[in-house]
Amino acid sequence: MPAGKRLSSSVMRFESPARLLFIGDSITDCGRDRSANGTDLGNGWVAQSRALIEAHHPERRYEYLNLGIGGNRITDLEARWEADVLERRPDVLMVMIGINDVWRQFDRPWLPQVSLEDYSLTLERLLERSRPVVRETVLLSPYFLETNRQDPMRERMDAYGAAMRALAKRQGHCFVDVQAAFDRWLAHHPTQRLCADRVHPNATGHALIAAAFLDAVGFSWRTA
Repeated sequence: MPAGKRLSSSVMRFESPARLLFIGDSITDCGRDRSANGTDLGNGWVAQSRALIEAHHPERRYEYLNLGIGGNRITDLEARWEADVLERRPDVLMVMIGINDVWRQFDRPWLPQVSLEDYSLTLERLLERSRPVVRETVLLSPYFLETNRQDPMRERMDAYGAAMRALAKRQGHCFVDVQAAFDRWLAHHPTQRLCADRVHPNATGHALIAAAFLDAVGFSWRTA
């Protein structure tokens, strides 16, 4: 399958065997044992995604790696891209980043910040670097669990998510609108049912991320 080509209509089109690498911040990290060199998937959406794939498609042979690190911004991913992505040569790469790029502007404004332009340019640069190595790339949007779209942090998070969506369209990557998945759920329940800080979800929230990811890549909900 040519590098950079959009994912096909079924997760079964992920070649098997294949190495699937997930990278991002604490939402991806989710308590993983970092001494396990990426093989411990933590207790969030990455682990849930693997469980669903293995339950519904036991014939597939995938290696799963979780390289999320809590607190990371796009600049942190850039610093470790060579070692954590390029040297590991994944077949499929999942990138979920941007929450801390926005959050730090509100909770730690004294730090050097990642502007929207810098976020977009850095993400684009990283994906171009990985294009010769990675066959498929999936981008998962940053989100903020706030239904008031005029909330300053929600407004800014939406802008960073829109930048990721635009980049995915330009480069032909699969885009997962995680914010939209949460918004649909939050139309029926308050944010407090998912988390206390509007960022770090409970198991239900991670299930929503996993479902949005699998649906976006055309996952077939069946057993072989």
